[in-house]
Amino acid sequence: MKFERVIIIRDKTRLEQLVERFNSKAQAKFYIESSDGGFEFFEFEHNTFYESLSKVKDSINGILKYKVINRSFLPTYIFTEQDLVLVIGQDGLVANTAKYVNGLPIIGINPDIERYDGVLLKHSPNDLKGILKNIIKGSYETKQVTMAKATLNDGQVLLAFNDFYIGADSHISSRYSIEFNGEKEQQSSSGVLVSTGAGSTGWLSSIFNMANNVSKYYKSNKNECGTTLDWNDNKLVFVVREPFLSKMSETNIGYGIITKNKKLRIESNMPTKGVIFSDGIEADFLNFNSGSYAEIGIADEKANLIIS
Repeated sequence: MKFERVIIIRDKTRLEQLVERFNSKAQAKFYIESSDGGFEFFEFEHNTFYESLSKVKDSINGILKYKVINRSFLPTYIFTEQDLVLVIGQDGLVANTAKYVNGLPIIGINPDIERYDGVLLKHSPNDLKGILKNIIKGSYETKQVTMAKATLNDGQVLLAFNDFYIGADSHISSRYSIEFNGEKEQQSSSGVLVSTGAGSTGWLSSIFNMANNVSKYYKSNKNECGTTLDWNDNKLVFVVREPFLSKMSETNIGYGIITKNKKLRIESNMPTKGVIFSDGIEADFLNFNSGSYAEIGIADEKANLIIS
């Protein structure tokens, strides 16, 4: 694969978001300091990010062309096979980017190793020049990550790097019918979570923690709940959150493993406020109201993270 340019994906710093909110840096500083906050923290974080971004640009200069785009343009930006994707930010930005680049290799750059864990950000700005030279030679290694895919009956599609939430957009009951492995029932719950291997240590693990704590309270002798999925396993896990048993709703379908040949189907019974969003980003969603049904399965494309 011959790359012609680097597409740098970034997000606004928290300082930039504050300036947008309060219309000026001075107003933002006044508000933060008047509420006993530390404005210097936001300034330091902002400056550190821009120092890293400057190093990234300097490393690319003379090797490839580059273009910087903001996270908000990801859903509409058209990537080509000649694009090498570079994400500089936090781990969540890598997850969000992977859904829109059609399997293109992604370099994750950690701009602030003192603050960010960097599970998906394997490289520092200082490493980039050497990495780019190896990539141009074709000497690089990627780690493939299985993604989930939600397809609505109207043809809309959404991918997830970590997980899907399917249900109501607020703290009201999510009402739907669920069908899996030949069984179907009406449910009322706090929504359905579908997790990839990459997401299994996040939101999904918190659900298992809750179940294990309840089990310990009742002194259950059963083994603890949990799952171990590799990032590239062609499997997804779904869990129904807090299902409610009533005359109109059942609780028999609560957990399952989705494979290439075994998909999850959910039909909305919510007149309004039904959504499907991915990777914890509520702005990245599909409307999921009455008349809509979704099929959740494994995406054909995988995310490709450059690890060396």
